[in-house]
Amino acid sequence: MNLKIVGIPGSNANHSYNRMLLEYISKAYEHDMTVVDVRKIPLFNESAKETPAAIQAMSDAIDAADAVVIACPETDHSVPSSLKSIIEWLSYQLHPFTNKPVLLVGASTDAQGSSRAQVDLRDVMISPGVNARVFQKEDFFMSFAQNLFDENGDIADPGTIKFLDKCLRDFECFAIANDQEVKSEEAALAKAEKEAAK
Repeated sequence: MNLKIVGIPGSNANHSYNRMLLEYISKAYEHDMTVVDVRKIPLFNESAKETPAAIQAMSDAIDAADAVVIACPETDHSVPSSLKSIIEWLSYQLHPFTNKPVLLVGASTDAQGSSRAQVDLRDVMISPGVNARVFQKEDFFMSFAQNLFDENGDIADPGTIKFLDKCLRDFECFAIANDQEVKSEEAALAKAEKEAAK
């Protein structure tokens, strides 16, 4: 099954190893993956009269996708404010993550990768209003990312490529199973509502 995937970089920096990681995944694997640009998205504002066009476009893309991959860096042992703000936009009036399979990955220039940030991000993604279905089987933390990409933006380390491939293949199975489960749940709900209306 060829999945349609949206990749969300967790950094709005012009140079981002997490964006590079998603771009590598996009070109190295057979699925149809679009990496969104988050660099001009304003901070979440509950008083905003309109949803920013970039957020609406991202929500529409997630709605139409089979799965989402979020590449999360780490700032002060937690999720960067730019990524948290995006999720807040997408859980206030819009809710595209509901029942959507989500894979969390991360790249960092330090030894422990983005491990603490990804733990926090899991809690954020399953919170009320977000309600994503976060893949739990594998954790992909890229440490010392500055040493792992070549001049073409490709991952040069065979061990990293092998483990990333395993994570993505396992996530593919999870996403397909999730799609079947959601359809089954929706059919059961529709049947229950029909019975209750009699």
